[in-house]
Amino acid sequence: MNNLVIYRKYRPQNFSDVVGQEHIVRTLTNALKMGRVAHAYLFTGPRGTGKTTVARLLAKAVNCLSRPSGVEKEKKKGFEPCNRCPACQEINQGRSLDLIEIDAASNRGIDEIRELRDGIKFSPSKLQYKVFIIDEVHQLTKEAFNALLKTLEEPPAHAIFILATTEIHKVPQTIISRCQKFDFRKVPLDKIIGRLNWLAEQEKVKIEPEALELIALNGDGSIRDSESLLGQVMSMEDENITLKEVQDILGVIDISAVGKLIDFLADKKSGEAIAHINQIANEGYDLVQYAKSLVNYLRKMLMLKIDPNLAKLTAAELTKEQIDGIIRQGEKFSPVALIKTIHLFIEAANEVKRADFPQLPLELAIVECCQSN
Repeated sequence: MNNLVIYRKYRPQNFSDVVGQEHIVRTLTNALKMGRVAHAYLFTGPRGTGKTTVARLLAKAVNCLSRPSGVEKEKKKGFEPCNRCPACQEINQGRSLDLIEIDAASNRGIDEIRELRDGIKFSPSKLQYKVFIIDEVHQLTKEAFNALLKTLEEPPAHAIFILATTEIHKVPQTIISRCQKFDFRKVPLDKIIGRLNWLAEQEKVKIEPEALELIALNGDGSIRDSESLLGQVMSMEDENITLKEVQDILGVIDISAVGKLIDFLADKKSGEAIAHINQIANEGYDLVQYAKSLVNYLRKMLMLKIDPNLAKLTAAELTKEQIDGIIRQGEKFSPVALIKTIHLFIEAANEVKRADFPQLPLELAIVECCQSN
């Protein structure tokens, strides 16, 4: 099974299926109900949080032939596309000529935007609106942005623009000011777990709760990444998937392996710590992922050292025993030493990705940490 099959197979077909972006869904569906559709939208936020999915849903909703009118508006709290009319089906099947999706990463020049401007002049072939979705819009050139700005300033009545970006700071303020801006957030862990559990049920696969939690944690707030990881795990065609199998497939390490390294650092045992890192590397685990887990673990330790009550915010996925263990480890570090250790391993984690010997940045951080007072 391709690890993208799950994500594509269960892509939301209604606004109510969108996970973790209720604030955006509520605003958009109410605007659709009231007939207050803007000519340009800007969706910004982390990758995999639903920007393109919501853009497609909006394109479908504005063209849906079942949009409420008159008295019907008062009976509805919001509006969902019907998914039954010819317009909805045409978009669902990916054959609408009036929904134009552009990847700005590969179509970033002024010629492409000029071509787009020329196409806007023509009325929609079948639907009520022509909808232009420009993904990764921040990658457009300065000249392309200027050309796009002219279009946004005087858009034809039949055109709607939906711009999406992960890097809003690279989008000119002149563009931002002409769009309705919506900020997508990372999806909370519990909602990702709920979504993954539902997907597993649809596929008739049993996965241990701890395994689902690990997949969600590695998704780092991204629904798309989490679902892709779930698809990767399901590709083993095992109907009963365990935590150990997920750890092996994803190349991640149990939290106890991270805690063990912290113990060596606290006791200034650099030799044992370096041996531990090399053992992990020799067993085939992903050191990039391990370094990420290590920094995350140290962050939790710092927060718990500041205030144990912060466990609700920073360590909600851990058991009470694990939290108590981290607190005990934190007592072995002074606040200054812990902060320095975190900085050392943040730097090491960034260097692991491009090092010829991935374990070397971690080894250097270990030596410096153990030799410091």
